[in-house]
Amino acid sequence: MPPTLTPQEFVAKWRSDTRKERSVSQEHFIDLCRLLGHETPGENRDGTLAFEAGASKGSGRQGWADVWKKGAFAWEYKGPHADLDKAYQQLLQYRESLQNPPLLVVSDIQQILIHTNFTNTVKQVVTLTLDELLTPAGQRRLRDLFYDPAAFRAPQTTEQVTKKAAEEFAKLADLLRKYGEEPQRIAHFLIRMSRVARWSRRGPRRMW
Repeated sequence: MPPTLTPQEFVAKWRSDTRKERSVSQEHFIDLCRLLGHETPGENRDGTLAFEAGASKGSGRQGWADVWKKGAFAWEYKGPHADLDKAYQQLLQYRESLQNPPLLVVSDIQQILIHTNFTNTVKQVVTLTLDELLTPAGQRRLRDLFYDPAAFRAPQTTEQVTKKAAEEFAKLADLLRKYGEEPQRIAHFLIRMSRVARWSRRGPRRMW
């Protein structure tokens, strides 16, 4: 299916849109499909792409993911300037009943945040803004989201990252001891550094 919308047309349409979530979410997603030459949920006939996909929350209550693509993503929309962290927390409650898709996506129209959900890999967050959708790199990432979700998989496992961090901290501790630092001060410093490292790995990342 060839694209029927150019990146320039898509960005021009959505850059200044301030309508509420319910008014625009499905229209926005359909435009993304048109931009990529991908079938829309309404055109899908095998149940692998759907709006308002029913999902049970961890509490046992029924919820709805705004969009779901089997083996690729669950997607939650929010209105302008909304808290996308809350949208992500919603998806975390739905993911198991949606067959644990590898990507959890949230969007306020002006940006798309792609959270990876692969087993035993370092979590990443990729942000695509409207401006980035005008670039080849941004368009490639958007295409991967629909056609090749495995492209977002981190090259290292969590165990590899943890082992590497432990090795680096051990080298740093040895160096500090050589300079005469007290063991208690070294331990306190390394604890603070490990907390910063964990926080930075969870933080948003740009598309590159």
